[in-house]
Amino acid sequence: MKKSVSIGIIIAAVLAILGFILDSETFSIILYIAAYLIVGFDVIKNAIQNLFKGEIFDENFLMVVATIGALCIHEYPEAIAVMLLYRIGEMFQDAAVDKSRDAIKKLMEIRPDVATIKSENGLIVERPEKVNIGDIIVVKPGEKVPLDGIVLEGNSTLDTKTVTGESIPKNISKDETIYSGCINLTSVLEIKVTKDFKESTVSKILQLVEDATAKKAKTEKFITKFAKIYTPVVCLLAMLIALVPTIVFEQSFTQWIYRALTFLVISCPCALVISVPLGFFAGLGGASRKGILIKGSNYLENLTKANSIVFDKTGTITKGTFEIQKIVPNNISEKELLKIVAHGEMYSNHPLAVSIKEKYDEGYDEKQVENIEEIAGKGVKAKIFGEDTLIGNAKLMGENNISFDEVNEIGTIIYVAVKNEYKGYILISDTIKDNVKKAINKMKKLNIKETYMFTGDDEKIANQIAKEVGIDICKAKLLPDQKLKKLESLIKKNKKVIFVGDGINDSPCLARADVGIAMGGVGADAAIEAADVVIMNDDLSKIGEAIEISRKTIKIVKQNIVFAIFIKLLILCLGVLGIADMWMAVFADVGVSMIAIINSMRALKS
Repeated sequence: MKKSVSIGIIIAAVLAILGFILDSETFSIILYIAAYLIVGFDVIKNAIQNLFKGEIFDENFLMVVATIGALCIHEYPEAIAVMLLYRIGEMFQDAAVDKSRDAIKKLMEIRPDVATIKSENGLIVERPEKVNIGDIIVVKPGEKVPLDGIVLEGNSTLDTKTVTGESIPKNISKDETIYSGCINLTSVLEIKVTKDFKESTVSKILQLVEDATAKKAKTEKFITKFAKIYTPVVCLLAMLIALVPTIVFEQSFTQWIYRALTFLVISCPCALVISVPLGFFAGLGGASRKGILIKGSNYLENLTKANSIVFDKTGTITKGTFEIQKIVPNNISEKELLKIVAHGEMYSNHPLAVSIKEKYDEGYDEKQVENIEEIAGKGVKAKIFGEDTLIGNAKLMGENNISFDEVNEIGTIIYVAVKNEYKGYILISDTIKDNVKKAINKMKKLNIKETYMFTGDDEKIANQIAKEVGIDICKAKLLPDQKLKKLESLIKKNKKVIFVGDGINDSPCLARADVGIAMGGVGADAAIEAADVVIMNDDLSKIGEAIEISRKTIKIVKQNIVFAIFIKLLILCLGVLGIADMWMAVFADVGVSMIAIINSMRALKS
């Protein structure tokens, strides 16, 4: 909440209370007018500005006419109370909208600051924007790759999480394509630039988020649509009520102006302008109690319409952490095989090495590891416990003429050879989150007709996981822009799509989807900022709960709208006939509002 608005509401409320309890009518009126101007200044200003823009009949104008009508017939507390409640509802609505689209600061951190160009005069450090296509750049270990290109020299390992979202580092070697935004982990690379900075992968991710956010249509408030018809009709009828009987039938002007002003008080739409946003925010509050952060009422509405859902894989379907799934020894015990591999990976911070060290719970003898040599993209060669040892992938085994049977299983296989004799392998893979299959089945029961998984991972691994958890369609080996194109193709088919992800690379899709849902516990800050809904504990079953809450909330909001309009129209007719006096007008306004507010509170118990 903005401080200025909050302070204004508090001051206006205090002045109104003082005006109500004072005995002096003159001072009370002064306090009431002051309170009204303080709390209603922005509404009055917006109404006047919109008059000059030709947007006459919006909710601001309606509120001004109705509350001034109440002031004219000396219903000062009524006018102030209506404006106070209206401003409070608007304040909370604006706060949610502002928060939902904060600047994606974390995303900017993937943008490289400099590029090192190899030239005749040595190495020159320049901004990436100044590097030309065809230039050769040098990227040292620990540095971000600044531009897309082809590797000319060097073999290394890349952290590709910002581009593909995958936690396993990727091996890169000569003549392979490399994308900006990745982090070089192990060896120096020389890269020939193939795209300028504006067209590079990292720039496209940033641009995609901006474009996708702009494409997302915001749900127009119901009351704004309603006011375009309701407001001019009410104002015209009030004018006719005041003038026609007195001019045409020469009846008492005082009597009919009183009826016209009563008509305006009855017509005040506070039951709608309060109960509708309050119903939404009660739903938002009910969701937040269950660890579901929904950033605005329009996303609640969109959740009720969703019929398709797209999942990222790593960090969303899977935990994004790697564990040893299998140890298969050959002429050696499992314990000895793990001990050898753990000593070979003793100094490595590679995610796979970390998973091995977590499994191995015995002590290390550093003296038993000598001449350790890391072979980029293949593995490790060392003397472990006095014997020449190879630990790595099939390429490493093949290059050293090790006789072994290549394993065809889902995950990363680490083979081991001691003194040129094959000793077995260890299987390491990402693990599927608990209750994922159950959560997806629940979504299908809630009329989510199609489930998809878009991932940058290997096709074989992705298909296996999709099949295991019950996802209908799987698309693998996708870069962020490819994910977005696939998502937009679904939207173009008139599907209402939820996208669920957790990484920086998911930000464009989270922003473009009808509803973007981020995994808040492990998700990147950029993904959380770009998303419309955040699941705070990473439990996918919360998505089904969010859909159920949204449906209950929308049902309550619709009940309030129908009830408020029906009662308003009924008492408006009675007001024109002179049957409804000011007390009935107050009931039509405050009474209906209170009933609608009490009904809205049910959404808190979603």
